[in-house]
Amino acid sequence: MRFDLKTIASWIEPGSRVLDLGCGNGVLLEYLQKEKRVIGTGIERDEEKVFQGIQKGVNIIQGDINEEIIDYGDNTFDYVILSQTLQQVHRPVWLINQMLRIGKRGIVSFPNYSHYKNRLYFFFKGRAPISKELPYEWFDTPNIRRIGITDFKRFCNIFGFKIEKETNISTYHHEEHGKIVTIFPNLFAIYGIFMLSKE
Repeated sequence: MRFDLKTIASWIEPGSRVLDLGCGNGVLLEYLQKEKRVIGTGIERDEEKVFQGIQKGVNIIQGDINEEIIDYGDNTFDYVILSQTLQQVHRPVWLINQMLRIGKRGIVSFPNYSHYKNRLYFFFKGRAPISKELPYEWFDTPNIRRIGITDFKRFCNIFGFKIEKETNISTYHHEEHGKIVTIFPNLFAIYGIFMLSKE
């Protein structure tokens, strides 16, 4: 399992009710079900990934997270996870508010666009950075937002999302190993991971 998902999994209490938005093939939910006995559900748009997850015994609904999330009642879940999907979300304030309506806590992770390699790429090449974590040209990327760790903290402050936990990590795309970054994370971390609740 990816290092960022291992970090998220370490925050989940055993026996919790978990919703994973944009869950892919359900690898995180599968782990949480086996290791922490969670009651888990995922929402994923990609039909093939949904099929792969169901074959693993994970409960996944195929659909758009923005449409499916409104069907859940208040406080249905203990945790709602949005892993490496925020940069593709059209209405981030609305979605995080929905996450914190249906869940006691929300966990959000994203690639840190402020990483020093991205800054150097832009400075020296004069083009939008391309990396393993952001492997697209500007014209074909599904990512509509470029988020830095400092930007995200400011966003939370503006809209009243309480940051309960924060871990910034350095790990390469889909790697199982990595390290926690504590010094200048906005510059050196490749991913930011935050646990949120309402103020």
